[in-house]
Amino acid sequence: MIVALAGGVGAAKFLRGLVDLVDPATLTIISNTGDDLERFSLHISPDIDIVAYTLAGLVDEERGWGIRGDTFEALAMLKRYGEAGWFNLGDRDLATHILRTERLRAGESLTDITQSLCQALNIRSRILPMCDQAVPTLIRTPAGVFHFQEYLVQRGGREEVLEVIFQGVEQARPASGVCAALAQAETILICPSNPIISIGTILAVPGMRQAIADSPAPVVAVSPIVAGKTLKGPADLMLRGLGLEVSACGVAQYYGDLLHGMVIDTQDASLQPRLAGMGLRVEVTNTVMRSLEDKLALSRTALTLARALSK
Repeated sequence: MIVALAGGVGAAKFLRGLVDLVDPATLTIISNTGDDLERFSLHISPDIDIVAYTLAGLVDEERGWGIRGDTFEALAMLKRYGEAGWFNLGDRDLATHILRTERLRAGESLTDITQSLCQALNIRSRILPMCDQAVPTLIRTPAGVFHFQEYLVQRGGREEVLEVIFQGVEQARPASGVCAALAQAETILICPSNPIISIGTILAVPGMRQAIADSPAPVVAVSPIVAGKTLKGPADLMLRGLGLEVSACGVAQYYGDLLHGMVIDTQDASLQPRLAGMGLRVEVTNTVMRSLEDKLALSRTALTLARALSK
């Protein structure tokens, strides 16, 4: 079994390549839910949804999110009524959020709901939320404290990050099936996602780091930082705000002793000796996923490294 820790866009691209290389039924994805939010009384799980839409062949690849060919008539009408429309919700996308919210209010867990929705979309891989409890990620900036989606989408994600808060994480527990999957894993892959607000949120759930550390599987991360910059999102601002180097080395430092191997971009080949000095086995390749071939190649490199570490 392969277990992948996943955020949003970067993870979805990586996983799209991975499911062409392995039997999708052998893949379990632990998804970040710190980005979850409520808009118009609907529960939205952005990272779960982008991975699900991608694996179901529905994602709008040009936008990088949402459903291909979706319309936004409901959102346009809400704006006409004077409501803030800063968070884009497509008309077909709304169906997912309506059903999820209805079932949550009926007492179902986010884990069970996610499994049901994935089955309906014919997704053979298993997607598990990191936990069933609400753990909103908050960002402290000089202007105040904001939910991550407000910081990123509404405010543009350009403000200095002073602190990242995983609100309520102390009361959270890994969702049903998460610890068992990690214990049975042959390979654990950390997708090229924001290390702090995508993967860090997962790792902050009590018991999660220990479950990964106790797993017999090698842990391989793909760096989301290329040449000192993030490809998408504010990972560079967050690393800098927490006093970490904006590089693959800073990412490795953040993950700490959980890692056994790391895949870095060719533009960062000079960092290989430093990472090796941290006890990591490193592979250098192109990590910028512009095409399906790029996704396949990157996933293959990460898998090959993990298998080599298993020997």
